[in-house]
Amino acid sequence: MKTPKVLVIDHDARTRRELRGLLVVHGFEVDDAGSNDEGLYKLRHALPDVILLDLKIPARKGLEMCREIRACSPVPVIVLSVIRISDVRAQAFEAGADQYVTKPCGVEELAARIRAARRRAETVHSPVLVLGEAEVNFETHQVRRKDCVVHLTAKEFGLLYCLASRPGEIVSHRRILQSVWGPDYGAEVEYLRVFVNQLRKKLEPDPGHPTIILTEPSEGYRLAIP
Repeated sequence: MKTPKVLVIDHDARTRRELRGLLVVHGFEVDDAGSNDEGLYKLRHALPDVILLDLKIPARKGLEMCREIRACSPVPVIVLSVIRISDVRAQAFEAGADQYVTKPCGVEELAARIRAARRRAETVHSPVLVLGEAEVNFETHQVRRKDCVVHLTAKEFGLLYCLASRPGEIVSHRRILQSVWGPDYGAEVEYLRVFVNQLRKKLEPDPGHPTIILTEPSEGYRLAIP
């Protein structure tokens, strides 16, 4: 069985070293990142199975990071934090966290949570989605169409993932904008329309008559799953 790969994202080098040492002993392959930019880079290139994201005071940066992860990847996110305020916990789940663990936390419990998150992800998420002529791999972030690689920008991929996470459902303009661009967005419908059109040109057989990314007038968009 493949060794679970964990990515630890924490601005404190000492915390990263301690978590790395504890998790390696429990059978995990561990990588770490000391900034949000480094974390996103390793998410795309190292392809971790689970992310441990430390949420410190103030929590805003950690919550932003959680949104950025969720905008481009289905990888499970376990938030670690000393913050016990229920509002912050709720915000973490709204930002896309799968679990919220308050510190201090025993390594045995943390290891069990990592394994459980990975099992659920393997059960629920299929990494490959076929959309007509296009094939999307959410693990490798690669899109192919007619055996050719199609380049998607980070925002385009995030938009596609946002729709794919709710297949067949109408996803509102506001929800897409806040999920992909952040909480300060929500009313920029024309801006979103530009990105949807760009994505259609790359995925649809006939972008002028879309059959994959469907417009729901005045509401949002829907991904048509075969």
